[in-house]
Amino acid sequence: MTLVVLGIDALDPGLVNPDDHSNLILEDYRTIETLVSSSGEPSTHELWPTIITGLTPAEHGLQLDDGVAWSNPLLDIGSRIGDYVLPDWIQTKVGAWLLNRTSEDAFRVPASYYEGHVSTVFDGTASLQVGIPNFVVDPDSEDREHQIRRSMGDLFERDPEAKGGHKSADIQAFYERCMEMMMIRIARVRRGLRGRQYELVFGYTSGLDLIGHVSHARPEVQAQAYDELNQFVGELQSDLCDEDELVLLSDHGLQDGLHTEQAMISATNPTIINSIESVLDVRSAIESELSRTNHLSESPWKQSPNNVSSDAVREQLEDLGYM
Repeated sequence: MTLVVLGIDALDPGLVNPDDHSNLILEDYRTIETLVSSSGEPSTHELWPTIITGLTPAEHGLQLDDGVAWSNPLLDIGSRIGDYVLPDWIQTKVGAWLLNRTSEDAFRVPASYYEGHVSTVFDGTASLQVGIPNFVVDPDSEDREHQIRRSMGDLFERDPEAKGGHKSADIQAFYERCMEMMMIRIARVRRGLRGRQYELVFGYTSGLDLIGHVSHARPEVQAQAYDELNQFVGELQSDLCDEDELVLLSDHGLQDGLHTEQAMISATNPTIINSIESVLDVRSAIESELSRTNHLSESPWKQSPNNVSSDAVREQLEDLGYM
């Protein structure tokens, strides 16, 4: 059996309708507390490392100083200089301008950062990690969601003066790309589940968050995204065997274009989430579930012992007319 955790950036409990989104609430769901960064709102950059380690950003060491735009690794040198010579509002604008014109991504800290430094929920576990921010298994490769996100261009531009901090030149085209992002990442999670090689499959997608940032003036667009996501998760549920378990998790909510301080968790097995009050509790709850039950399936790729004699094989081939 396999425990599947699907991280859905910005899945907001206030926007999930139990009557319309049964695949998002599963058997039980709840609002959980998140953490606010130095930028004044919950930060994806900090929160997913917190979720997989159970540590605060100060403890795991991945923190924002002046928000995603200025603290991107590309801008570290400029940030250190700018802190002394530029006002905060200019730093933010410069950071946004640079990020809109480069292919850098603020969420690409490699998994090697944690080795021998910070333990994670994946230690000692047969697990698959799909697209988790700041836990990049192979920094030299990228999947389709990451490629799409990097190539948005004017479909998703940082704009400190816009509500939500971003703007889009074509919200319909942007929406379609975000849908593709979600479908691809969820498909990879489904493949990890169906492969039956892991006791924990932990995936992540950011499409819902991106849509929320630019659809504040058109709430029907965000509502449509929730409806489609509900269908995607329903397809994932169809891959679950009777003993498999599914957990949906967000790092924060997002309403009216802005991050909110309410995250959400739901599960097919309510026992898993009973002890979770905040994002800091997720790791221990997952580990408790993994230790309670054997989730490691027999891989179909594992070679079976050769207990059949060569004489028996020869006899069967003769009967079939091959010899």
